Amino acid sequence: MAVPRTAAWVDSELAVHAYAAWSPPNAHHWAADGRGLNPQSLCEPLVYPNGERRTAMTEQDGFWPGGARLAVSVSMQFEAGGQPVSGAGGPITEPILAGFPDLGQNSFYEYGAREGVPRILDLLDAHGIKMTSFMIGDAVRRHPAVAAEIVRRGHEAGAHGRSWQPQYQLPRPEETEWIADSVAAIEQATGTRPVGYNNYWIRPGVNTLEILAELGFTYHIDDLSADEPFLQTINGQPFATVPYSVHLNDIASFDFPGFNPAAYAQQLTDEFDQLYAEGAARRRMMVIGLHERISGHASRVRVLDRIFTRLRYHQDVWWARKDQIAQWVLDHPGTAAWVDRGPAPVSGLPGRSA
Repeated sequence: MAVPRTAAWVDSELAVHAYAAWSPPNAHHWAADGRGLNPQSLCEPLVYPNGERRTAMTEQDGFWPGGARLAVSVSMQFEAGGQPVSGAGGPITEPILAGFPDLGQNSFYEYGAREGVPRILDLLDAHGIKMTSFMIGDAVRRHPAVAAEIVRRGHEAGAHGRSWQPQYQLPRPEETEWIADSVAAIEQATGTRPVGYNNYWIRPGVNTLEILAELGFTYHIDDLSADEPFLQTINGQPFATVPYSVHLNDIASFDFPGFNPAAYAQQLTDEFDQLYAEGAARRRMMVIGLHERISGHASRVRVLDRIFTRLRYHQDVWWARKDQIAQWVLDHPGTAAWVDRGPAPVSGLPGRSA
């Protein structure tokens, strides 16, 4: 059946034409065969800086399941009740006096559990989107029914530490206990064991990835270096990174001060159109980061509804949970991007400890 040429369709065509003027690295490997691929180069290695390698694939369905041209992943942080009782960041910017619980600020976090999560879950149901929710252990213990409902609706429960505080400074045994405690809380409330991890403010420690691998995790998201997932060797085995986003993240770039709904919608649609265009020639992924206490407000959900309506127009896009994306690249290591970094204390990047 012919697809109507709506405004969204025209936008996509313009994006594809704009992409034609862009040359990827090692452009001589890419011949014009209608998809920007070289039909003679089956998994031909492409060498990138810092030890990274990728492959040029002869079939587009090597990028994502079912021949999808782009993967889009939505995440929602579940942090209500996991914050410190005093001193947590939020819309009340005047610091509270030492020794007093920040009752007003804490009620802002509680909004996420009471109003934000149900509203976001209903929105995602309406658009047929499954997401990953990174859950703080203390938040899950405070609101076990909310955590269970997230999983009951078909979403992934990822781990987000014991509480909303740093862990990178902890000695290795204490960090292991910190992570394992969050796993236990999620398992008890939801009946599922998390395989993905997100640190407080995207700051893993030098031992974190090795600890995660030891505890049975298959991926983490605390890396901002790519628009596609990649593999590293951790403890002698492949370990996936499904990079996070700050520029499409509500708390980092679209918090309440000066929030502009039109600018937010434009940012997300422009990101989608560019990555969709690039997806003709290489594996591409878009990440949308939400927090239940921010994006769960009524007006914010209305904006997301308009954005999802626009983006869901395309049929050849894989809307996936992060565990699904990680498992896809782990199951297809020959077509994955691989990163070989020096030890984290030396490279300054997430990786092995030594």
